[in-house]
Amino acid sequence: SDSELAITDAEEGISTATEEIKALSAGIKDLDKSVMTATEQRKEENAEYKESMAANSAAKELLKWAKNRLNKFYHPKMYVAEAVLVQTFEHKHAQRAQDAPPPPPETWDAYAKKSQESTGVLTMIDLLIKDLDKELTEAETEEKDSQAEYEQLMSDSAEKRTVDSKSLADKEAARADLEAKLEAHKESKAVAGKELMATLKYIQSLHAECDWLLQYYDVRKEARAGEIDSLVKAKAILSGADFSLMQGRGSFRGSA
Repeated sequence: SDSELAITDAEEGISTATEEIKALSAGIKDLDKSVMTATEQRKEENAEYKESMAANSAAKELLKWAKNRLNKFYHPKMYVAEAVLVQTFEHKHAQRAQDAPPPPPETWDAYAKKSQESTGVLTMIDLLIKDLDKELTEAETEEKDSQAEYEQLMSDSAEKRTVDSKSLADKEAARADLEAKLEAHKESKAVAGKELMATLKYIQSLHAECDWLLQYYDVRKEARAGEIDSLVKAKAILSGADFSLMQGRGSFRGSA
């Protein structure tokens, strides 16, 4: 029937909507989890970046300080007066150096040897500073790229969550509408069923009455015929009585 077909369609629609709602809910949950994981990872990466930058920057400043100290002895013209903070940092080491200054070279060969050694050390320090600068630049670039990727991920995730949340709300509303229609169809079917039962009972009662009429038709026909015959006889008798009475009245008038 139409009601049964409508009920089947509604039930299938509810089942489909339920599966879609389940999938969307799981997807949103997984998305939230991935966002949380990415955020924690980004925090850890940023903390490592800051720690690495601080360590490399400190190492670079220390190498520059060491180079400047060497220049003070081997290349006085390249020496740069140290700042107050650096002087405080090296105070306990500087005091010992002042108490026991290195002896001057005794010969030109000794001076030349020291000069060559200092040049090698300074070159090595420059290379180390250059490597640190490279690491600092690479770390900064990597941090900027990672932050940009994270921000893009957050933007995409937020957009997807908005779309999925709206779709979820629409699916839930559609399922609620289907559930309401299903209940209406079931109620309509129940009412139609009751009406059908009432009709069937009425037909059954008519059928029983017809069966009774058919079963006692001959008896009722015979009884009806007997009733008609009795009426005819009664009418004939009454007609005869009337005629006799009329004749009696005629005779009475003649004698008079």
